[in-house]
Amino acid sequence: MDGARVLVAGAGPSGLTLACGLAAQGIPVTVVDGAEGPSPTSRANILHARGVEVLTRTGAIGDLVERSLEPIGITMHAGAKPLVTMQFSEDDKEHFQALFISQALIEEELRRRLGELGVAVEWGRRVLGADQGGDGVTVAFEGGRSERFDWVVGCDGARSAVREAAGIAFPGVEVVEQFLLADVHADWDRERNRSAGWFHDDGLFLTIPMRDKEDDLWRLMASVEKSDRRLEPEDIVAAFEKLVPERSGDHGLRIKSAVWTSVFRVQRRLADDYRRGRILLAGDAAHIHSPIGGQGMNTGIGDAENLAWKLALVASGRAGEELLDTYGAERRPLATEVLKRTTDNTKLLVGDTAVRRVLRDLFFVPLLNLDAVQRRATRVNSQLWVTYRKGPLGGGGRGRGARPGDRIPDRDCTRADGAKTRLFDVLGPAWALLVPGAEGDDPQVPAVIRACLGDNVEVLHTDTDDLLLVRPDGHLAWRGTDPAEAAARLRDAFALGGGR
Repeated sequence: MDGARVLVAGAGPSGLTLACGLAAQGIPVTVVDGAEGPSPTSRANILHARGVEVLTRTGAIGDLVERSLEPIGITMHAGAKPLVTMQFSEDDKEHFQALFISQALIEEELRRRLGELGVAVEWGRRVLGADQGGDGVTVAFEGGRSERFDWVVGCDGARSAVREAAGIAFPGVEVVEQFLLADVHADWDRERNRSAGWFHDDGLFLTIPMRDKEDDLWRLMASVEKSDRRLEPEDIVAAFEKLVPERSGDHGLRIKSAVWTSVFRVQRRLADDYRRGRILLAGDAAHIHSPIGGQGMNTGIGDAENLAWKLALVASGRAGEELLDTYGAERRPLATEVLKRTTDNTKLLVGDTAVRRVLRDLFFVPLLNLDAVQRRATRVNSQLWVTYRKGPLGGGGRGRGARPGDRIPDRDCTRADGAKTRLFDVLGPAWALLVPGAEGDDPQVPAVIRACLGDNVEVLHTDTDDLLLVRPDGHLAWRGTDPAEAAARLRDAFALGGGR
């Protein structure tokens, strides 16, 4: 199965991250998208710390930090009265922090990285269906052309044709009735390093500053009653010109032009499975939920990074297909938790019932003014807490120190030749074997591990008591002192067998 071909359907953040991870490990990958070209607009505009980590390991962070706004926080109001300022508290223990950055810019950097790896997105190629048979998948494209691939990954959004072709159910419910959204150039005398929101009996209104050359781009979002009438962009702009002063009491907004408008209904949906044979799902094709909290894009690129190294091992013949079952086992529980949390927060913030409005105003809002609650909320949204220790590749048990499945933070390391580096500069595509001590290299230590993983293992020296084998996605695969034990774990738990 050497050189197995993979099709990634969808060139959004999830699909591009996955394709980068596969191409970096030498897997032939084709990326298609039904659109005629990249979207200039952005559904998401915050990259939480976990997302920054993933792009760093992928080699796609580029100059996004310099092009971003620092997300200080959000101030919630009732009319003109500020109720609570929710700070994005920096975590002194972490190297990476959240960024206000356009999804369009993130996709641009991912395409740049993918181009460096020799892959270009094939635009205007819409997947219509997929038929599994034998050891591959025959994919039907718009226009009557079909092509066969060894593996297919649907990153093609909430209305995924790949998911439908695989027969994977996507159950769920509507959370709130309807939202209006508009990205507008506007004259508005407001702080541009802080989001703002307003509670109102008629619904929630939010505004988020977005970076652009004119420094006057704002995202406006409001919950409204459901309507079946089709709204044109000018209708949505007119609605906001009326909504903003009504819900915020601020009459200073002067909209000059609209970059993008949208009407959407917040839904909560989760795919029953992330894999059906040789078809897999990632990102919005696998889960959709409220945009409150900005978790969608970050969860999707986390899916992609988790899947990339596993699919690369299987596609190259180094691992059995059962390794791919650990992808859904690790990522689907996280999506379940994200869906529940964002749904609960959305219902509470919107205040769609009298009881929820009382809970919000009397209990929830006062809690948000507490520093401890704000630090906790920042940590939860960051997804830096994610661990797979309870999954099939996890360590379970109790005790101090990191266990298999836990995330390993970035750190200073030294290569065998004495060169300084950082852990995340090595990971993705490589695995890292962290060795105690300042320098030197015992060739017997990594030899048995490389027998399973090939040459895709970097030996790094750092401040650690045990040997730590770190997966390409930054999670611990094994901890101990006997490398033969590590090889046994790779063969058993990870279905790795050195040329299987």
